[in-house]
Amino acid sequence: MRHLKKAKIGKGRDHARKLVRSLAASAIVYEKIQTTEARAKIARILVEKMITKGKSALGGSLPAGQAGASGGKDISLHNKRQIFSALPNNAARKVIEVLGPRYKTRIGGYTRIIRLGKSKDGMPKVQLELVE
Repeated sequence: MRHLKKAKIGKGRDHARKLVRSLAASAIVYEKIQTTEARAKIARILVEKMITKGKSALGGSLPAGQAGASGGKDISLHNKRQIFSALPNNAARKVIEVLGPRYKTRIGGYTRIIRLGKSKDGMPKVQLELVE
């Protein structure tokens, strides 16, 4: 069993949370970042969740067949508040105003991880980027 075998990306819980938030914000604002593979895999989760929330924060509901527990009702205010609590203001605005409309018809898979080789210290470097 894999209980308590979480990925170690920082010095502790608070540091890891802040690091993931910062990486996700950078990936959203610049649309591509270079980091280690472990950090990219964890930041990817937050980026994809925020873009999905940004799609429904536009004022409409999700595409057909994806209505949640609300039955397709407008849940935009709740999603906006969740996005603004998880990301800095500039990244949250970009998710709602730019990325939400861009990926409105896409069902998932908004990010791509490209391997770049190893860095000087032997850690595998990757590029986390948003797909077109």
